[in-house]
Amino acid sequence: MKSIEIAIIGAGPAGLMAAQVLSDAGYAPTLFDSMPSASRKFLRAGRGGLNLTHSEDFSLFCSRYFEAENHLTDALNTFSPQDMRLWAHKLGFETFVGSSGKVYPLDKKAAPLLRAWLHQLKANKTQFKMKHHLVAWSKDTWQFQTPDGLQEYSFKKVILALGGASWPQLGSTGTWAEILKQRGIEVAPFKPANMGFNVNWSELFKEKFAGTPLKNVELSFSDVEGEVHSKLGELLITQNGVEGSLIYTHSKFLREKIEQQSPLTIYLDLFPHRTQSKLTQQLSTSRGKQSLSAFWKRVGLNGVRASLLREVLTKEMLTEADVVAKTLKKFPLVLDSYRPLQEAISTAGGLKFENLDKDLRLKKFPEIFCAGEMLDWEAPTGGYLLTGVMGQGKQVAEALLKSLRF
Repeated sequence: MKSIEIAIIGAGPAGLMAAQVLSDAGYAPTLFDSMPSASRKFLRAGRGGLNLTHSEDFSLFCSRYFEAENHLTDALNTFSPQDMRLWAHKLGFETFVGSSGKVYPLDKKAAPLLRAWLHQLKANKTQFKMKHHLVAWSKDTWQFQTPDGLQEYSFKKVILALGGASWPQLGSTGTWAEILKQRGIEVAPFKPANMGFNVNWSELFKEKFAGTPLKNVELSFSDVEGEVHSKLGELLITQNGVEGSLIYTHSKFLREKIEQQSPLTIYLDLFPHRTQSKLTQQLSTSRGKQSLSAFWKRVGLNGVRASLLREVLTKEMLTEADVVAKTLKKFPLVLDSYRPLQEAISTAGGLKFENLDKDLRLKKFPEIFCAGEMLDWEAPTGGYLLTGVMGQGKQVAEALLKSLRF
């Protein structure tokens, strides 16, 4: 059995940040990961433009972590959105704030940033053991399945940054949960976060509009506490239903509500900048010999919006200006269920904070620290998840360093 002083299991952003803090302090941590290369989810998330963090007011930023906000306070104070921008700058990547307040590297790419980070870590004597899949932990023995068979290690200090259970093909399988449960550690069931929802579209609608963005609409619904949520934004029509930023922002509340009552009807204002009376007036004008579609197009009602009406109104209703106007202002979108965990951007559930002290150290096993998406918290898209996991990675590494001094 090989002995290692400091091990980090999980080479995602939380694990890499922990390694950076430790290596900057003169230590040589060893990073283990089941995949052939590090941070595959980080790369996948950057495909549409790497969203590092958000530029909004810090107190508002912290509130995006829902009921886990207090558990993330130390991490976010340790590694704030401004610290994220400084971190990227030190790696040679300038950032900018987009129109929505999201922060990106200038080139919006994940791969160059990750390459620079890994190069820096390796130059600082961080060791990497890839294709090492954790399969068991008993007393001081950690077992990994590798291409060379089962390997056993003992560690003086351990940081677990094992990720959640979404996008399992990229390494986040959640299999670690059973290993921890066997040691009497409580793990909340995994659930999808930042995911799409199923809608029973007609075959014709799916064939024509799957993959079409629905821009500048306002979503509204009430959550399980009766609080009304309303937000302007964009969503995406999919083969199965809907997804996109407007859906992801509210996915936690929609998931909780749909678990309480299914199917769930939410509402879209398809013309948020026009009043219902204005729409009624425009739709009441004479269309003469024009077809209904041509007439609608004349008043700016066409494409996916026009077809959405045909999903919920009868042929007779489509000619009634007041009914059409009312439906455009309060379109009933029926969510049957949410998409599976494997498709979700991130994970809810995981290691309960009750198992941990303020330094994110396991109370039952004080030589083990835990960080990142494996913990029971969630956040919407917008850079919150990445800032949170990297903040926790820094938090636990600093706590581990402190423990080495005493």
